[in-house]
Amino acid sequence: MLDGTLVTDAPFTQSPHTGRFLSYRRPKAALLLTALLSVAVLSGCASRSARAPVSDHSSGTATTAGAQAASGTYVVRAGDTLYKIAQAHGMEVSRLSQLNNITNPSQLAIGQVLRLDSGTSMPSSGATTSPVKTTPPPAGSETSGATAGGAAAPADTSAARASDAGVIAWSWPSNGKIIQGFNATTKGIDIEGSVGAPVTAAAEGKVMYAGNGVRGLGNLILLGHSNGFITAYAHNQSLLVKTGESVKKGAKIATLGQSDTSSPRLHFEIRRRGTPVNPLSYLPAR
Repeated sequence: MLDGTLVTDAPFTQSPHTGRFLSYRRPKAALLLTALLSVAVLSGCASRSARAPVSDHSSGTATTAGAQAASGTYVVRAGDTLYKIAQAHGMEVSRLSQLNNITNPSQLAIGQVLRLDSGTSMPSSGATTSPVKTTPPPAGSETSGATAGGAAAPADTSAARASDAGVIAWSWPSNGKIIQGFNATTKGIDIEGSVGAPVTAAAEGKVMYAGNGVRGLGNLILLGHSNGFITAYAHNQSLLVKTGESVKKGAKIATLGQSDTSSPRLHFEIRRRGTPVNPLSYLPAR
């Protein structure tokens, strides 16, 4: 017969002197600490298994990872532009143009049906009404210098010479024709060209930015110059310089492309102390 009391929630040993089985009760503080540690471990595992949502801050909406791409069709309304429609459906302008065989943004008409994915059949082309009257699109997003009938209106290439134009020795960044003039919306000019053509630095400076993180401008380069001037080069096919690199006037910094736009072009801006100015008031006559 065992002389002693068996306690099931504590370990027990046999005394070497009396032969009795002795129990040792675990202190309550130790039990509480063990329980808290167990809860902490379980909570940590649960938090690590949760998936964080992916937010698109550029569009102002939050979506979860794996969100479905745009599909179906869209009916053009008054005030629409290719850029606005593409942005609203999370698409590139070039992709929307390709899906609907659009070579000129002025082809849009109120009531026109556009397809948003390749799986949707091409809508009939005879159901359109009047051409869309659009406001100028965001800088470099698409050509706004076209008439309603589809013929491109010549861009305004006349500009008064700026009083401080001679502060920096400027040169043209590309040799193509100007297809979009400067205004308060475009903030620069668009120069037509072929994909792969050289894009050169309009003046000596330092690369402030080289990347594609600015929506609507594609592959972009920003150069900082003396006297508070900055130049911007958008829609490039490839970037040949890196942030922090110094460049000379006329140095090749990129190749012309059509990233985030409907046709090959260079969108070029000059900013004076942060304010957009007409590049034609600074670039030399040609």
